[in-house]
Amino acid sequence: MSIHAVKRSQSHLAWDNSIPPAIRVPSGSTVSFDCLDASNGQITATSTAAALATLVFAQLDQVNGPVHVAGAAPGDTLRVDVLDVRVANWGWTALIPGFGLLADEFPEPRLKVLTLHPHAAEDAGEGEYGYAWFDEERGMRVPLRPFAGEMGVAPAEPGAHSTIPPYATGGNVDTRHLTKGSTVFLPVQVEGALFSIGDGHAAQGDGEVCGTAIETPMNVTVRLTVLKDKPYVKTPHFLARSPHGREEEFYCTTGVDSDIREATRAAVRHMIAFLVAEHGLAREEAYMLCSVAGDLKMHEVVDMPNYVIGMMLPKSIFTKTPEVAP
Repeated sequence: MSIHAVKRSQSHLAWDNSIPPAIRVPSGSTVSFDCLDASNGQITATSTAAALATLVFAQLDQVNGPVHVAGAAPGDTLRVDVLDVRVANWGWTALIPGFGLLADEFPEPRLKVLTLHPHAAEDAGEGEYGYAWFDEERGMRVPLRPFAGEMGVAPAEPGAHSTIPPYATGGNVDTRHLTKGSTVFLPVQVEGALFSIGDGHAAQGDGEVCGTAIETPMNVTVRLTVLKDKPYVKTPHFLARSPHGREEEFYCTTGVDSDIREATRAAVRHMIAFLVAEHGLAREEAYMLCSVAGDLKMHEVVDMPNYVIGMMLPKSIFTKTPEVAP
């Protein structure tokens, strides 16, 4: 079966069922997408933090498509098999003023551009597709597990809907499990489904707490199949392996509070304090490391009045014994 292609220029900035399809394909087709990073090309491999001051926010988080899938009708499910994800040799993460879980505590812009070292497909270990040095001097190495942060279908509700938040139809779900080999199930609300994808991430922790992952251009290939027998799919469902391809040991900090958001903020805040004290990172760098490599976990939700939320960092990212001045 031939592979259909959506070009980099075939993108849009809103979920809107009135946008004409970029291509039309039969159910079961394989489609490749050439996607810019989430900045829509406004940040490059040579950018500095000054670029954050001139970001045009209305141009962020574009998605490529839409793809009309023949036979898809409201009430159906679109099965999306992620066949391949390839990233560029660079990526970025940033602190953008006003954005992120701890935005009120980090008001200054910060941009970190990283060199990516993707493995050739035949050399990739299970669950890992290369690495990036977050801080080579300190031995902090982040494994690459690339995926598309944006994946969705058009909503039934007319009009333009921002690509920034997630929806019941998908969108900016930023779910790190959706790597090569995973399968996503999306509820179809309009004829043809009108599938789009974008927002390449080379690596991300569960939560994307500072607001960015390791953002990167990507080429992603998926297979799109219409299913008629899953009426219970009302929000995105997915089938995936653990993002950690091996047994992993973690260091975890927790937040405990009667407000689940404040418990989450506290868990991240405590991990930042740990990274500063034990690994010598600046607070801003620690916050970004939590975003690209740390996983938020909901540990306890029934023993009221308090919730327990954890921020977990895999110990494997630390390849050197920390040397912190006394």
